[in-house]
Amino acid sequence: MTKIGFIGLGIMGGPMAANLVKAGFEVTGYNRSQSKVDKLVAAGGHGAAGVAEAVRDADIVVTMLPDSPDVEAVVLGEAGVLAHAKEGALLIDCSTIRPDVSRAIAGRVRALDAPVSGGEQGAIEGTLSIMVGGADADFAAARDVLEAVGSTIMHVGAAGAGQTVKAANQLIVAGTIELVAESLVFLEAHDVDTDAAIKVLAGGLAGNRILDRKAAAMVKREFTPGFRVELHHKDLGIAQAAAREAGVVIPLGAVVAQLMASLKAQGHGGLDHGALLKLVAQLSGRE
Repeated sequence: MTKIGFIGLGIMGGPMAANLVKAGFEVTGYNRSQSKVDKLVAAGGHGAAGVAEAVRDADIVVTMLPDSPDVEAVVLGEAGVLAHAKEGALLIDCSTIRPDVSRAIAGRVRALDAPVSGGEQGAIEGTLSIMVGGADADFAAARDVLEAVGSTIMHVGAAGAGQTVKAANQLIVAGTIELVAESLVFLEAHDVDTDAAIKVLAGGLAGNRILDRKAAAMVKREFTPGFRVELHHKDLGIAQAAAREAGVVIPLGAVVAQLMASLKAQGHGGLDHGALLKLVAQLSGRE
């Protein structure tokens, strides 16, 4: 049985680790919040008191962490993966971080950058879209693990390529949420039946997963996080930096990045990114 060490059992990582248990892997997880570890144990996994314990016997280590410094600390730190995982263990980093950091890590350890998209529901259902950067042989070795948590799995290039594709994903998602938010406030201002409008829009060319999964909660001003504003703000910063490095102009991406930054600056970083609707309503004098 393949042994997996899983670091980061939050909104996304917890369900992913549970799905790996369901798929028959032996999973040992660690999270700074003990309650998250206890939840994995209740699902049939094992708990660890630290990173070193979680990865010591693992064939594969999966990380799902908030930002680049977190991944660097967990992988390269004195108590981290590089220091304590057995020789030949494969790191699958599902975090969303800077492509250059993924490339640097791949120069130190056997690693794939495999960021995911699909939100909390996709993590729970095991239907995440996974974009993978790294060596062909390592991708083949990780296939069974990735298939336990995702339904669309693509090898997109060398180390760092997965993070580059994820940056493009975050641009599209943020832009779509912003346009859905603007459309909903627009409909409300004209006293249109928004529930009916969402259904008909979702059935036409304007249809998208934001309308399907988030619009109803946005209308109700329910912003319990599936993906937090502060994390999407971070991701858009990654996209802007990567675009600047490549000499690519992303004017609409820059605007939505500023809107996300404004939402975070107003103290809403812990809300779901669908809270862009709050900002549109505020700018329209309706919030």
